[in-house]
Amino acid sequence: MDIVNNGSGYRDDAGYNKIESWDDKKTLKMTEHYHDILKQLGEDPEREGLKDTPLRVAKAMQFLTQGYNHDPEEILNSAKFREDYKQMVIVKDIDIYSLCEHHMLPFFGKAHIAYIPDGYITGLSKIARVAEAFARRLQVQERLTVQIRDCIQDTLNPLGVAVVIEAQHMCMQIRGVQKQNSVTTTSAFTGCFLNNIQTREEFIHLIGKYLH
Repeated sequence: MDIVNNGSGYRDDAGYNKIESWDDKKTLKMTEHYHDILKQLGEDPEREGLKDTPLRVAKAMQFLTQGYNHDPEEILNSAKFREDYKQMVIVKDIDIYSLCEHHMLPFFGKAHIAYIPDGYITGLSKIARVAEAFARRLQVQERLTVQIRDCIQDTLNPLGVAVVIEAQHMCMQIRGVQKQNSVTTTSAFTGCFLNNIQTREEFIHLIGKYLH
């Protein structure tokens, strides 16, 4: 397959466009390290199937951790509008993909995020992008949940924020305890979601059919 380098991505000979970005110096250094890792595993990094693997992994890891290059508060502020609306706004069933910082194995699942505006709203897609920005880092699910909550609370200053994340962790499924069907649920609340039981129950009811 012929690859045409577009700087921030590439286009293959079938016309498929894939946008990625990577740092050349980091890529070179990481490629060298992954080349050595393959040796340490007892493999031959020069054989046909592995020859380009160190480079591919170096680029893949930069893609999977691209959240370090994104400012979640800036994402929200880029579409922050005055609006006299004080009812619950929910963006649910947001796909989450992250890397556990303990083993650098994936965990993945769904995030359900709500807030009650107090003078300001944000673009709905920005809520999902905030979740993505924090998820695409080395993470633990507990911290990820709180970071999303705090970012929305600090940037929009709403009456309250609610975040629930359900995820499956590969570090539990393919190593260690090896429990295939385990699901981890975390939640974090502020304001009226924290202090008002009825508001919190309404949120849980509205996302309830999505919960595991």
